[in-house]
This record gives sequence, structure tokens and C-alpha cells, in this order.
Amino acid sequence: MADARDDGFGSGSTARTGDEDRGFLGEVRDAVTTRAALVMLGVLLLQLGFALSYMGAFHAPKPHQVPITVVAPPAVESDLVTRLDALPGDPLHVTAVASRAEARARLLDRSTDAALVMDPAGRTDTLIVASAGGPSATTAAAEILQEVAREQNRTIVVRDIRQPAAGDSRGLSSFYLVLSWTIGGYLAASALNMAAGSKKPTLRRTLVRLAAMLPYGFVSGIGGAIIVGPVLHCLPGAFWELVGIGTLVVFASGAVGVALQSVAGTVGLGLTILIFTILGNPSSGGVYPSSLLPPFWSAIGQALPPGAGTTVVRNTVYFDGNATTGALWILGAWAFGGVVVAILAAVLRGKRQREVRPEEPVAAAH
Repeated sequence: MADARDDGFGSGSTARTGDEDRGFLGEVRDAVTTRAALVMLGVLLLQLGFALSYMGAFHAPKPHQVPITVVAPPAVESDLVTRLDALPGDPLHVTAVASRAEARARLLDRSTDAALVMDPAGRTDTLIVASAGGPSATTAAAEILQEVAREQNRTIVVRDIRQPAAGDSRGLSSFYLVLSWTIGGYLAASALNMAAGSKKPTLRRTLVRLAAMLPYGFVSGIGGAIIVGPVLHCLPGAFWELVGIGTLVVFASGAVGVALQSVAGTVGLGLTILIFTILGNPSSGGVYPSSLLPPFWSAIGQALPPGAGTTVVRNTVYFDGNATTGALWILGAWAFGGVVVAILAAVLRGKRQREVRPEEPVAAAH
């Protein structure tokens, strides 16, 4: 039978067990360890960063130096270019060319977002656009130029020479496809890490993880191409090109995920989400092109895999692969960088472990 003791108020009470003595604060300390609290803090920061990045990029899109090409009679060309370049807020960046054919070629090779062709004999001009390159940019350009035309008692007729596919009416399918590929890549890398108990990988394990991302990327590329092609008809055509792009995007995302988790463990997953999702997606140009984004997001968008991937997919499907070389180099650089960092981290870790490992004791002579 448990001994009675004075509880300070003149009454006896049964002795408490160890669990009871800890009280509520003890239970909290057991349930929420320091490590768990730090992880929760990291999640909170990612959550707030997500809100700040997306709303910061999208809350007030405003045109800034949207590339425009003009074709005008020599007598008015200089004045027109000067007037459009001097609009308040600097919404347009104007380049004059000699012919309608040249303006059309610039539109299709993605050197410009719209081409204004003045009619020297009348008061109705033509604005040539290719909304498949991003409806937001063409809409912004059309609104600005139509307002200028009204002030000059002129009329603008919009002619769209490259529209999005029927299943891609808002031109967002390229963005969402690349979004699925990048998220799939770094989550696959995280799954490989968790399968090993989040241990810092050896060189051999790192090489296996990186090698595993190649077939995973290839299957992801095929799956994505099937969904946007035969299944939904969002991005018809260019099937095998999309498979190749998907393989590269997924491998780049996975390699960076392997590298950062090899260097920083669980924190590495948070860093990968920061790069690809929090910073990369809103700046990618998928929803709004760089010319409509605030300066920070406009500056970083095409240097990150989501932006580069979206550009490659969109220009491959709709513009015969024009203006994709730079974006492909960006994706390749991220993939190569991830491989190098992952391997170097494993090599250096193995070297440190060998240096601190105690020498085997020499057996005593008998």
C-alpha cells in the first residue's frame, strides 16, 4: 500500500507516479521535442514564404518593357517608336523593322510579344499576336496599343497567328506540366532519402540515388506527355520532344533534391521546395510573363528550372523549338550542379569519417 504524505494543506495524499509528477509541461516537452519544434518553425517559414512569393508576384501584374515590334512608314516610324517608348511607367520596349514579314518572323521566333503594322493609306492598323506564347502578355500589349490608337483617332484590329490548343485555352498547360515534373522529381529524391532513414548517404548510395532518377524521369516524361497529348489534348504533338524535356526537368529537380538532402538532411528538402516551388513557380512566366512581374521575380524566373522548363515546353509545342537553347542550358546546368554537389558531399563526408574513425586496438601479446 502506498505511503501517505502531507500535501502542504494538512491532508494526506497518495504518492504520485513519475508520469504524474511531470505534469502538463513535461508531457509537452515529450510530445514536442526541440527537433520537432525546429521542423515546425521551418514549415511555418516555408508556408509564409509561399504566401509572400505567390501574392507578391501575382497581386498586381503590371506591364514593364513588354517587347513590341512596329512596322511603320519611314516618315512616322521614329516618332511612333519614341512615343511608345516614352509611355508613363515604361510598359513597352519597341523595335522597328522594315516589313510585315520580318515582324511576323520575330513574333514566331519569340523575339517579340506583339507586332504593330501601321496602314499608311488608312486609319486601321493591325496588331499581330501569338497568344500561345502567353495570353497575358498579348492582352496587355493590345490594351496599351489600343489606348494609344484611340488618342490618335486610329483603330487597331488584332490578328492572332498562333493560338493555344483547344485544350489549352488559357495557355497554362505548359506551366502545370512542368510544375508536376519538378515536384515529382524532388519528392522522388526525398522518398529515396527517407527510405534510408534520412541517413547521410555514402558515395555508393549517392550514385545509386542519382542513377535511379534517370528511369524515374523518363517514365515521368512519358506519363506527362501522354496526359497532355492523347488524354487531354492540351499540348498535342511533339510527344517525344516532351518526353525528353520531362526527363531532363525531373532529373534536374531530383538531382538537386539528392544534393541538398545529402548536404543538409531534412533541411535540404525545405531548401529544394524554396527553390523550385516558392521562388521558381510564381516567377516562371507560366501564369504571367516576366514583363508583367515585379522586378525580383522577373529577374530570377528564367534562371530557375520551372521557368526554363516552361519556356522549353511552350516554345517546343507552339513555336517549333525557337528560343529554347538558353533554357535547355539552364536545365542542364541545374542537373549537372546537383550531380556534382551530391557526389562531392558524399566524398568529403566519407573522407571525414575515415579521419575521425579510431584506430583498431592492437591485440595484447600473450
